[in-house]
Amino acid sequence: QVQFVESGGGLVQPGGSLRFSCAASGTIFSIYPMAWYRQAPGKQRERVAVISSAGSTNYADSVKGRFTISRDSAETTVFLQMNSLKPEDTAVYYCNKVVAPSDWGQGTQVTVSS
Repeated sequence: QVQFVESGGGLVQPGGSLRFSCAASGTIFSIYPMAWYRQAPGKQRERVAVISSAGSTNYADSVKGRFTISRDSAETTVFLQMNSLKPEDTAVYYCNKVVAPSDWGQGTQVTVSS
């Protein structure tokens, strides 16, 4: 069983930036494509950013050009840099595998509001 621990959330004004971190037990990041997901109140969880085991990235249209997913060289942490935040980015953010995500962590909340 893998444990994901997300951190870095908070309250930020529109146009602001935040950086999330995700740590997981084991060497999962070097093996599996990883993603950041988010779930806004009353909405289904959606995938917003993906990083493959080779380091290639892909983004949902809603965050393209504003969010950047990355992984540290030791492959122990996955990051999500979020710039130009909008109120519609308000959600709980989670990291997990791309394929068959499971063992969801508690996530980290971001609220974008003036």
